Amino acid sequence: MWISNEANRGFPPDFKVKYRFFSQEEGGRKILPRQGYRSDFALEEDFLDTGIELRVIHPEFEDENGDIIINETRSVLESGTARMWIMFPKARKQRHIHDIKVGLKGYFMEGPRCVAEAEIIEIIGLFTNPRTE
Repeated sequence: MWISNEANRGFPPDFKVKYRFFSQEEGGRKILPRQGYRSDFALEEDFLDTGIELRVIHPEFEDENGDIIINETRSVLESGTARMWIMFPKARKQRHIHDIKVGLKGYFMEGPRCVAEAEIIEIIGLFTNPRTE
């Protein structure tokens, strides 16, 4: 059974996104992931001429009712909402608090491949969560 990141870390997620996994025909995954999936995240502005600048920000998926999915054997929804967790507090302070804004488009990334599109819909603990390690 999945234990929420909030219970493990003692503070809320940084922000929330509305997401949609791409179909296999769109270049997405063959099967949907399960809770605990560790993709990276990229904003549209992170696609530079010299490559993609990924962010170590992991999703924690919600069910149809907005509750954390705790069944680790169940696939996540094809589209829905996810709570997003910045994994390195120093990066929160130096980079993410300046870039993350409601309405921005982003992507769940597997290496250089976009597997889902997302839109930031809510800022939660981004400005109050720890900023040092």
